Amino acid sequence: MQVQVSIDSLYRRHAPRVLATLIRRLGDFDAAEEAMHDAFAAAVSRWPEEGVPDAPVAWLIRVGHRRGIDQIRRRQTARQHAHLLMPDEGEAEEARDIEDDPLRLLFTCCHPALSMSDRLALTLREMAGLTTEQVASALLQRPASLAQRIVRAKRRLRNAGIPYEVPDAAELPTRLPGVLGVIYLIFNEGYSSSDGERIVDVRLADEAIRLGEALARLLPQGEVFGLLALMHLHHARRGARQDARGELVPLEEQDRRRWDARQTQAGLAWLERALALTPTAPYTLQASIAAVHAQAESAEATDWRRIVMLYGALQQRQPSPVIELNRAVAVAMHDSPEAGLALLEALAEHHQLVDYHLFHAARADLHRRAGHREAARHAYERALALTVQQPERRFLARRLAELEAGDGPPRSTEENSHVVDTP
Repeated sequence: MQVQVSIDSLYRRHAPRVLATLIRRLGDFDAAEEAMHDAFAAAVSRWPEEGVPDAPVAWLIRVGHRRGIDQIRRRQTARQHAHLLMPDEGEAEEARDIEDDPLRLLFTCCHPALSMSDRLALTLREMAGLTTEQVASALLQRPASLAQRIVRAKRRLRNAGIPYEVPDAAELPTRLPGVLGVIYLIFNEGYSSSDGERIVDVRLADEAIRLGEALARLLPQGEVFGLLALMHLHHARRGARQDARGELVPLEEQDRRRWDARQTQAGLAWLERALALTPTAPYTLQASIAAVHAQAESAEATDWRRIVMLYGALQQRQPSPVIELNRAVAVAMHDSPEAGLALLEALAEHHQLVDYHLFHAARADLHRRAGHREAARHAYERALALTVQQPERRFLARRLAELEAGDGPPRSTEENSHVVDTP
């Protein structure tokens, strides 16, 4: 039983690494996946009697490679694949290649030749090690459709001759943002699930952080650190975002004692490393905003002036109507609801915000704070019509009911308006 537990743990932790090396050695996603599963099956069969080897990952790679070569020979293509019959061990260069293989796989899964949907699905399947059914559930797709999407993405990579490599120094600055964007999109998928009662899909958020940490080990760059800081600081609040009944709790009402102090400290540590290298890069700026919330002892003690300044810097660096929305809410919190509303009204016709429920939720909140009951009611109704996540719908419905009853103090929607931002 103990050996079985070890194999299960090893699979969860290292299957993507084993797969990455087998893809490089065998030159084919599907052959590598089959060989990897054969290797783990061999471990299940042999390790209970033989014991766990001293270097289990190397053992799995070696067995998987041999099984893959056997597959190729059985398919009578050994001549075309003779270059794959490489030594299994003992070469320093091969050891370095194995260490870099997860990075190769990540950049391949996130190649710009693929659509963003394909990159997301392929990264979750190949790098995060989720099953097709798990990826389909996370992305709210049918398993059969998701499987076909992954097959087509692999075929596109193969037919386009996409090299299985880490971009060189000249190309890396243009490729890295796409990889970071996919990781953050996976994280945000964990905070925007529309199925049932969940606000947070912890599995997806955790996988995104794990991918980010793996990338940081292999590619220690400032914006990688900044993204990790951002994800850790947001994820630290996950336990306070819903109450015991599953109802959404906005930031200013959250019990900060329920925030994960260890994860907050990890986020602040990553931010310190990022600020030393890329103080004005987008993810680092967003992490700096999250850090202001994390370091405030209470909602009332939040340094809104600094948040306004940081959103201004972020808007200059990465112009976006969603960032302008967040800045407007911060201005309202620092100055007055009317000041924030003036900025929001200037965005009202922007095509990216017309059907964005958080824009209308923010307008509703600020109109309520300003005492504009009728305008607030219309904005709440519009936000409610556009919202699909059940806890958010109930939250907005409660606010609308309180407004119509004339009950309750003003409340902020700032928590929702920035936590689910996509890069």
